[in-house]
Amino acid sequence: MFDYLKSSPFYILPHHLISWLVFHVARIRFAPVKNLLLKIYLSLHQVNMAEAEQDDPFAFDTLNAFFTRALKKGVRPLAEGERVLVCPVDGAVSQAQPIKNGRIFQAKGRDYSLLELVGGFEHLAKPFHNGKFATIYLSPRDYHRIHMPMAAKLNEMVYVPGRLFSVAPHTVNTVSRLFARNERVVCAFDTAAGPMIMVLVGAVNVSAIDTVWAGTVTPPSRQHIVHTEYHNDLHIRLERGAEMGRFNLGSTVIVLLPENVELDAAIAAGAPVKMGQSLARY
Repeated sequence: MFDYLKSSPFYILPHHLISWLVFHVARIRFAPVKNLLLKIYLSLHQVNMAEAEQDDPFAFDTLNAFFTRALKKGVRPLAEGERVLVCPVDGAVSQAQPIKNGRIFQAKGRDYSLLELVGGFEHLAKPFHNGKFATIYLSPRDYHRIHMPMAAKLNEMVYVPGRLFSVAPHTVNTVSRLFARNERVVCAFDTAAGPMIMVLVGAVNVSAIDTVWAGTVTPPSRQHIVHTEYHNDLHIRLERGAEMGRFNLGSTVIVLLPENVELDAAIAAGAPVKMGQSLARY
């Protein structure tokens, strides 16, 4: 019942207006204001600055630059093995299991449509109809860059408009079809293991989703789906462990994998994860 009480305000809050305000506040460069925001943020969240390339939080020009900070080289080694996929982010596993007849488990008896998640494109959903998925939640204290689980060639990107419900555990437990309702960016790849999709899910206060090939995809938020194909002449290829995008604050990444890929036993609901650890193998 407590989860429902915490989640109920999100049905009436102006998600996009709040996120627009956060977007601009997070980019204030006036040092007294920026530093005050950082002090408040650091008092609320236990951020491990020892891992950051720049370990002085007040050296960043903006709060947003702090959110999207780089890590020191070597602090996230990639799991060994030619056929091993690595975890794309730091965070906690929300759910990870087989997809059953095109339905993805959310939490507490709730599921949602794979087809709806990928924007209604049947050709994107079909390879994963009985595949596997891993949903990973990034909290505000986490590292917010997103990396490739394995080497891959980008085929398509789909921006899907939607709400910006919080993706914290209490809303995941109570808001039906949450990940298929929120604004998201669907990135479809070809890999040695077969097709792979990474869905970058927006949330309230997550005021921007970037990819390395397209820059800032949102904002601005749009009213219609934007589908972009990347043909062979563009040849956008990313190596295993390479950065592919980033969030502000925290959000969720959903990795969709084909049937022949087996999730690592450690990738289980509630488990903390670090970018680079073993996610799955084929």
